[in-house]
Amino acid sequence: MVSDPAGVASATPANLRRRSRGSFGNRSGTWVAGLSILVSLLALLPIAFVLGVSLQTGWATIVALVFRPRVAELLINTVLLVVITIPLCVALGVALAWLTERTDLPGRRLWSLLATAPLAVPAFVHSYAWVSLVPPIHGLFAGVLVSVIAYFPFLYLPIAATLRRLDPAIEDVAESLGLKPWAVFFRVVLPQLRLAIGGGALLVGLHLLAEYGLYAMIRFDTFTTAIFDQFKSTFNGPAANMLAGVLALCCLAMLTAESASRGQARYARVGSGSARLQRILRLDRKTTALALTLPIVSSVLALGVPLITLGKWLIAGGAEVWKLGDLLPALEQTLLLGVAGAIITTCAAIPIAWLSIRSPGRLHRVLESCNYITSSLPGIVVALALVTITINFARPIYQTTITVLLAYVLMFLPRALVSLRAGIAQAPVELENMARSLGRSPSQALWLITLRLAAPGAAAGAALVFLAITNELTATLLLAPNGTRTLATGFWAMTSEIDYAAAAPYALIMILLSLPLTGLLYHQSKRTAGR
Repeated sequence: MVSDPAGVASATPANLRRRSRGSFGNRSGTWVAGLSILVSLLALLPIAFVLGVSLQTGWATIVALVFRPRVAELLINTVLLVVITIPLCVALGVALAWLTERTDLPGRRLWSLLATAPLAVPAFVHSYAWVSLVPPIHGLFAGVLVSVIAYFPFLYLPIAATLRRLDPAIEDVAESLGLKPWAVFFRVVLPQLRLAIGGGALLVGLHLLAEYGLYAMIRFDTFTTAIFDQFKSTFNGPAANMLAGVLALCCLAMLTAESASRGQARYARVGSGSARLQRILRLDRKTTALALTLPIVSSVLALGVPLITLGKWLIAGGAEVWKLGDLLPALEQTLLLGVAGAIITTCAAIPIAWLSIRSPGRLHRVLESCNYITSSLPGIVVALALVTITINFARPIYQTTITVLLAYVLMFLPRALVSLRAGIAQAPVELENMARSLGRSPSQALWLITLRLAAPGAAAGAALVFLAITNELTATLLLAPNGTRTLATGFWAMTSEIDYAAAAPYALIMILLSLPLTGLLYHQSKRTAGR
């Protein structure tokens, strides 16, 4: 019998694959699984809060607080806002994507970039610009107008990326069967955009339910503005908690509707070779002039209005509005919270991302789903949950930076998780197994091999989390320690005092911080589509 002191036999490909799948039998695998369960249990805190408050309040009180005219008014406002805004965003996103990707529109690369750029402007800065320009603007019309110009890029980006990947051979077949161009678009192209439209619409809808600053500034009551006002007046009263419960149910209903709308259709191209280049529709002069109207108007409304308004207030305020004694500390605290939150959130996503790729299973999908469901809840629900929990069970961390960072982890972990998961999937498992065959522990192999190869994905996820934190308002307002002022909360404090000139520098710095990442998203979208 031949001995194998070097363990060569144990390093065969079959054994390496078996070792990877059985990694949970060792301590390191159990440690990673334990961390994943801990993170997912923390993610369920807001859901547990909603259920716990409902049970504690009692059915009679729930009926009295929920089934009242004020809640009906808020529900009607919210439903109208969602029902009107989302179709307008879909129509604008599809039209702009078609013009910039499938026609010879002059300057279409520039218009494509300008259609993405509004993401760099926080939603409440859009509202600030319009209130400054047209002071009487308020109500549902104002809410729909500002929401569309602030959120339509969430639909434009995935729709444009999908249009780049579609195989024109399908459209050729439809035309050969006698369909006219408009019929080809509505019967062939549009159905293939279903997933992109559904995902973008869900993202817009969740933003509509969660947004506070935009609607508070234009005096349009939604569940989020009502919860915040109720919290400030009664501090953690049952009315605010019940409104938070209704809002959470609205978010879960929207998630369920989007999931059901996906259907079972196939969207992938099957066959050898690569898809041909997309056909570009030639526009005549009259059609070109008409088509240019849409990107010009959308760019003026979404970018021209906020930038011109900021310029006007900066000029009117002069050098006096640049109070470095206030701006620099706000910038410093924003950067510190953004960097710390991005690092902690990305680290918290590592075990879940690793499990979802290296050891996929039903339990791990459940753990991953817990984080997606919680992140869909508005920030104010997460903040109220943490306020209640810390007051009752963890008083030492109430209104501390720890609580703020925990809120950021619960709200933004999926942003890091998606990018990390893609990065780990691109790191060959064989290299990780080879490191273990050479004596490295699973945790060492993960750190030295897999995470190094997944570093670009981790960096992209951390950047997305950082951007979200720098523009976050509601949870920071409720949870931050006394004296904490970020750029977002500083901007909000100035606008609350109707000092729009003093608020302009805060808005400008937030936009400048957001622009590089917005450009990164634009170029990443191009690369993903193979351009």
